[in-house]
Amino acid sequence: MSTDGAQVVGRIGALLRALSAEEGPHTTSRLAAATSLTRPTAHRLLAALADEGFVDRDAGRGTWMLGPELYVMGALAADRYDITELARDAVREVARATGESAFLSARRGDESVCLLREEGAFPLRSHVLHEGIRFPLGVASAGLAILAMLPEPERESYLRRVDLAPAWGASHSAEALRERLAAARSVGYVVNPGLIVEGSWGMAAAIFDAQGRAAWALSATGVEARFAGERQEEIGRVLLEQAHVVTQRLRAS
Repeated sequence: MSTDGAQVVGRIGALLRALSAEEGPHTTSRLAAATSLTRPTAHRLLAALADEGFVDRDAGRGTWMLGPELYVMGALAADRYDITELARDAVREVARATGESAFLSARRGDESVCLLREEGAFPLRSHVLHEGIRFPLGVASAGLAILAMLPEPERESYLRRVDLAPAWGASHSAEALRERLAAARSVGYVVNPGLIVEGSWGMAAAIFDAQGRAAWALSATGVEARFAGERQEEIGRVLLEQAHVVTQRLRAS
């Protein structure tokens, strides 16, 4: 593939990820800003994707949404990549046992993407995560848990290659992340102390595929007061237990 062709594919991928990462409405201008494209370029690519059924356009509102062809492709890919049905009751159990919002996230390249959400009984909630939102590995508890459990060469390669500090602050520098990841490996779960939104805490534990690689994570998020002291150990225990349940199901499937 030529350099120009690869660039077009990258731009299309960025647009589709932007469409799936946040709730709409998605205007051309908003998508262009999210993908660092000019508005004419974004519109041209979106129109081409619409011709192929990969996106739909609401002509009256001038907004874009994911199209039916992606649904068909997603349904076909689900047999290989989608573990939501295997993990759904584990997410519910995390929410029930902790009272917090519980999530299933998956690794997709250098990112984690939220796949499933279940609300707990506690009325105060964090609204940082929702289905479809993406974060770089090392940002948000799920991505931290996955990154912590990757083989050391892969983990170190990522930390040398990706600089999160400019976008996410000094708490996401490589050295700060190394300390947080080492702490996660020592106890098996990760604690994210309000590093995305002040006062919104998260914890997560990795789920491993049949080959023993960290590929998903269960997480719980809530207000800071709910993650203090002994309660961290309690939530961590629930996350580890349920992550182990899903890992064992994957190995048996």
